[in-house]
Amino acid sequence: MGRRRDNLFIEGDNLDVLPTLEPGSVDLIYTDPPYNTGNDFAYADSFRSPDGGRAGRHRAWVEMMRPRLSAMRDVLADTGAIFLSIDDNEAAYLRLLLDEVFGEANFLAQVVVNLNPKGRQLGGGFATSHEYLFVYARDARRCVLDASSPDTVDASDFPLVSDDGRSFRHLPLRNTNKKFNPVTAPTLHFAVYGDPLTGEVSTTGFDGAVEVWPVFGDGRPAVWRWSRPRIDERPDDLVCREIKGRGGPRVDVFQRDWLHRDGGRRKKLTTIWLSEEVGSTDTAVAELKALIGHVFESPKPTGLVRRILATMPSDAVVLDPFAGSGTTGHAVALANATDGGTRRCTSINSAEPTRPGSNAALAGFATVADITRARLAAVERSIAG
Repeated sequence: MGRRRDNLFIEGDNLDVLPTLEPGSVDLIYTDPPYNTGNDFAYADSFRSPDGGRAGRHRAWVEMMRPRLSAMRDVLADTGAIFLSIDDNEAAYLRLLLDEVFGEANFLAQVVVNLNPKGRQLGGGFATSHEYLFVYARDARRCVLDASSPDTVDASDFPLVSDDGRSFRHLPLRNTNKKFNPVTAPTLHFAVYGDPLTGEVSTTGFDGAVEVWPVFGDGRPAVWRWSRPRIDERPDDLVCREIKGRGGPRVDVFQRDWLHRDGGRRKKLTTIWLSEEVGSTDTAVAELKALIGHVFESPKPTGLVRRILATMPSDAVVLDPFAGSGTTGHAVALANATDGGTRRCTSINSAEPTRPGSNAALAGFATVADITRARLAAVERSIAG
């Protein structure tokens, strides 16, 4: 066991290590468990399938994962979330297993991650270019995960510029969702007053103002998105304009939606993450090679984990129970160095032997845990230096 500034590394089977961690002490789990390729698992426990077929391998994988997911759930805080990478071989089984352990109500997302944009060219069939991220909350009602990011905001969506140089766009103050109407939200159906020449808007009449009611495009009554008090608090963020309606010109009220307001803007993350946004297997190999050599075949890119980290507070306690090459710890150190965060990461890895004749073995790494340890030490040196 060795301590780093941002990282704690523990060598051992995660089924033995996880119960030693304090229950509810972890805010975020990201992990990349072993995929079911038909080979034996390093984490086989005592389970053995009576047959060697595909169904037996699925059962073996599920029985390997079930107690470990339960142990992960125990250490996860009520406000926390877990992200798991997986490919098509076990995606369906993992989804059912996560529903069992965490509960269907705590499912947050199934994200498609484009880690291999060129697609796998070996073998027959389709050129697979993606994997998945399953996202679950410990308790969806209390989870603090923010599924948005400043990195996905497109400045071109804000084409207007104010006199003081700020970019913005116009959004209808009217609620465009027809589920919200004078019947379902009666307190938001009221008249406001606006002058389409000056743009001024108020909840009370003034010289030159016309009365404006919220209506849908077809003329049916609608409701505003803002209450009277909010309109009174932020009149400078509203503008009255004449527009071309279906029945001819009419006056309506719009919100000035600023590109930057109150320290920054975020946009909801989609459930497809492209390699140009989060990195690819190729960039992940290059990251690891720059630190300790080409010693791991399919690491995850730090950009993927950094996007995950950005959904949680910057002081999150992070856990990776299948640490592999150490990508999670690396990403935590980079994120802290970038934004001044105080995230702490615990990485767990078993002493699984490296494959004889592999790049890792030829480089002197006897176990995968040796790779994790070496990478985290190299990250510490590179950031400190």
